[in-house]
Amino acid sequence: MKILKTKYQAKDQLFKHRNAGQSIGLVPTMGALHEGHLNLVEKSKYHSDVTVVSIFVNPTQFNNFADLEKYPRTVEEDLKMLEIKGVDYVFLPEVEEMYPEEAKLKMDFGTLETILEGAMRPGHFNGVGIVVSKLFHIIGPDKAYFGQKDLQQVAIIRQMVNDLSFAVDLVVVPTVREEDGLAMSSRNRRLDAEDRKKALVLYESMVFVKNELLAGKSWFELRDKIQHKFNQVDGVKLEYFELVETDTLNMVVEQHITDFGQGQKYSLCTAAFVGDVRLIDNLPI
Repeated sequence: MKILKTKYQAKDQLFKHRNAGQSIGLVPTMGALHEGHLNLVEKSKYHSDVTVVSIFVNPTQFNNFADLEKYPRTVEEDLKMLEIKGVDYVFLPEVEEMYPEEAKLKMDFGTLETILEGAMRPGHFNGVGIVVSKLFHIIGPDKAYFGQKDLQQVAIIRQMVNDLSFAVDLVVVPTVREEDGLAMSSRNRRLDAEDRKKALVLYESMVFVKNELLAGKSWFELRDKIQHKFNQVDGVKLEYFELVETDTLNMVVEQHITDFGQGQKYSLCTAAFVGDVRLIDNLPI
């Protein structure tokens, strides 16, 4: 496994593989790796000749400086995990390498920036779009692997790829969960034992609502029940709990839905603070 620190090293090394007709898979991460990330790595290794994992805590997607400062950084542990998995390259740039100057470009993703995560984290998706486009240009992957847990991020990147004609296939991999259902996340490391138990309310609420919706219950009544349920959990603050169309993330405004059986057309999306840790999750229906 080789570590690449600069974009010039990355382009030089990967050009040789591309010139030899080998396919390149990219797994973009911000480090603090867990089994969810490693699942993406396994998918890349299966489908691509060469696998590149990027580790970069991107400052431009944080609209809260304290959140950026607290984001877990475990580079040495991450590198050991990736070496065991047989990753070919790790792209590990410094902030100055990715942003030699402050980015002036602003990306506007339309209504996707005004709902859910976009409404709660102004400027977040602009930062995501810029850094992912940089990674696509530097690495030049044939396929890029993303987790379904960040459903809105996937929609943003898909729109960017389509609008800017990036020659990369996006591969979306289902969310990996702990045995009790909590979605694996780097932020889970910041939960103490008590908050870790409280965090289960996100997944349990989505499973409950999914089953009730499939049984024909009213969406609006269920959402009110969930708001009440979160209000009963001390130290947990619900930011949103919405039913959306999976591909567009348009929020459902109908009381009764009748076409749940047509694939995973709809998803439940939620975000909440558990203590001072903000968690997001979603569940396809």
